[in-house]
Amino acid sequence: MTDQEMEILQGTISAVVFQNYENGYSVIRLAVGDGQTVTVVGTIPLPSVGERLMLTGRWSTHSSYGKQFEAEFLERLLPQSSGEILTFLSSRVIKGVGPKIAARIVERFGDRALVIMERDPQQLSQVPGISPEKALLIGENFRLQMGMRQLMEFFASHQLPAELAVRTYKRYGDSTIELLYDDPYLLMDEGLDGSFGAVDRFAIELGVAADDPRRVEAGILFELNYNLSAGHSFLPVGKLVLATAQLLSVEVYTVQQGVDRAQQAQRIIAERLADVWAVYLPPLHEAEVYCAQRLKSFASVTFPEQRNLDGLLRQVASESGLEYSIQQEQAIRAAASSGLLIITGGPGTGKTTVLRGIMSLLGQMQLRVVLAAPTGRAAKRLSEVTGEEASTIHRLLEAGIDPSTGKMVFARNEDNLLKCDAVIVDEMSMVDVLLLSSLLKAIPQGKRLILVGDPDQLPPVGPGFPFSDMLRSGLLPAVRLTEIFRQAQQSLIVMNAHRVNQGQLPELRTVTSDFFFMRRSSEEAVTSLIRDLCTTRLPKNMGIQPSEIQVLSPTRKGGVGTAALNKLLQDALNPAAPEKKEKAYGELLFREGDRVMQIRNNYDIEWKKTDGSAVGTGIFNGDVGTIVSIEPREELLRVVFDDREAAYDFTQLGELEPAYAITVHKSQGSEYRAVILTAWNGSPYLLNRSILYTAITRARELLIIVGREETVAMMTENAKKNRRYTGLKLRLQGREK
Repeated sequence: MTDQEMEILQGTISAVVFQNYENGYSVIRLAVGDGQTVTVVGTIPLPSVGERLMLTGRWSTHSSYGKQFEAEFLERLLPQSSGEILTFLSSRVIKGVGPKIAARIVERFGDRALVIMERDPQQLSQVPGISPEKALLIGENFRLQMGMRQLMEFFASHQLPAELAVRTYKRYGDSTIELLYDDPYLLMDEGLDGSFGAVDRFAIELGVAADDPRRVEAGILFELNYNLSAGHSFLPVGKLVLATAQLLSVEVYTVQQGVDRAQQAQRIIAERLADVWAVYLPPLHEAEVYCAQRLKSFASVTFPEQRNLDGLLRQVASESGLEYSIQQEQAIRAAASSGLLIITGGPGTGKTTVLRGIMSLLGQMQLRVVLAAPTGRAAKRLSEVTGEEASTIHRLLEAGIDPSTGKMVFARNEDNLLKCDAVIVDEMSMVDVLLLSSLLKAIPQGKRLILVGDPDQLPPVGPGFPFSDMLRSGLLPAVRLTEIFRQAQQSLIVMNAHRVNQGQLPELRTVTSDFFFMRRSSEEAVTSLIRDLCTTRLPKNMGIQPSEIQVLSPTRKGGVGTAALNKLLQDALNPAAPEKKEKAYGELLFREGDRVMQIRNNYDIEWKKTDGSAVGTGIFNGDVGTIVSIEPREELLRVVFDDREAAYDFTQLGELEPAYAITVHKSQGSEYRAVILTAWNGSPYLLNRSILYTAITRARELLIIVGREETVAMMTENAKKNRRYTGLKLRLQGREK
């Protein structure tokens, strides 16, 4: 910025050269009269052609782009003349209004069109092609768009992200700014998810003092919420107070007072667990207590022995063509009479065979069984191995968003129970305590619950580790499958997974099996080999197509992290071409044909089956799909996830990221024909045994590790598991006080 005097510039947007949906930064061409057009740069959220602006700023000269106006302050002025209004509406700024409808509206109402849309939208039904219902919807979209833009300008002036403005306006509407002056920390509420750093800076700009009770309590809640992402269901009170005092740069006593106030206001719950004072967020406390009660209730139920059970078991074995091991038969037999049954085991121990056997037996007993798994990929795999329909737990419970609160709710609960006799959940190691609680609420009393998983895989992304807690409690019925079957013993993938799990270095020198180690001594050599494996070597030599290959890395960062690998593989597997549309979003570039992943649960996104047979809502964290179209005029990007197509408007692209390479954490619950795993430098927090074990067990036919033997050895030896503060095991054992 130069030292020139501030000037005021007024005109109409004639072109939008660039806009960043995350922070609102834009480059526009502004018609200022007498046929003159100038370039304007600055924070101008969601600019639209035909829009009138009054800008305050300074002129500068860019070394590449020449003279331009750098806007510091912005005031939006609605178009006035019929021509300006037609241009504005034709730019599709208002959802439901395209060029043809815009022309009819302006023809009917002239320069009063925008006033009609805002104050009396019912009149729009006088326009051919606009029904009374659509008229009201257009009016609602117009008011939403105008209010949202004003809020985005307010947010931008305080360095708050434009995405946060969109979420906040949808929840609070025209009352948003007034509410924020009363309590700026509401931006951190669930569903808004503002970052504490940005919101705290904003609050201080509004005059909130360092030791203001609102700030202190917001800091306490932030620490508890932040530690959910580390898997903690609670924090010991001493750790919570100290961390919050350091975060806010206030005295410990000030935070202790805040803890007392928050507890009295029931914003937090403090409870003695064994010898620790544990501080919970209320939903976590409720979920943990409920899970302990219901699990003990399920475990207390024993069903009468099925008549002719031995005959049924022989029939099940005959139909499968298998002879069950003692452990497998024990698990299948237990499913006939147990209210709760936990089945666990590593790769090659026959969990899938047991699952099929249990399904067959319960079918013979004429019981209605529902199958579920935590992710879409895991549910799809469960369907494939059992031959029966399986769904995600979220879909089973009919997840949705409460429009009044913006929070996730499940239609299936204590008042609307699942219609079934038994529920079987696979990949239980991925299920956190909140999701387990919601599932248990929807299962009728006196029914069967069968939980299957491998506790040696990575813990859930969310709080708690209920599957591990259940097993470690020693009080719930469980069958551990330990025998590795002969066919599985022929797989080096299976045998190396067990070696790693036992702390032994995997066999890396065998070159005639399904497990290969390819040593490389530099990042460039690692990435070059991965590119060649994906583009030519595996497709040409082994008939494995790029779509069947998943590259995994323990980390996102660095030269062999997922961010760098995705750029490399995007260029190699889906290079730019004139016929492929692209959309830049922050540091990411999305291109038609790209493989992408949904990175957070979104219960509002609408989808339709690609064959047109059904519609629904909800795309979930970990779902992987392909970009099939990018539509710049409509500001939409369309992704097909298996057999469902979902449309994202450009403000939602922060929910997607490229998925040519993904972290090992994101691969949980999935299985791929071929896996390529990087073994390079990184944090000991990520280079550990659980990461390596989980990565190996993702591969069905082929696993290739690329990198350094030393890193593989370090991961194998690093058995330290980050301790999670969770009380479920203690509650199952009755050790809460």
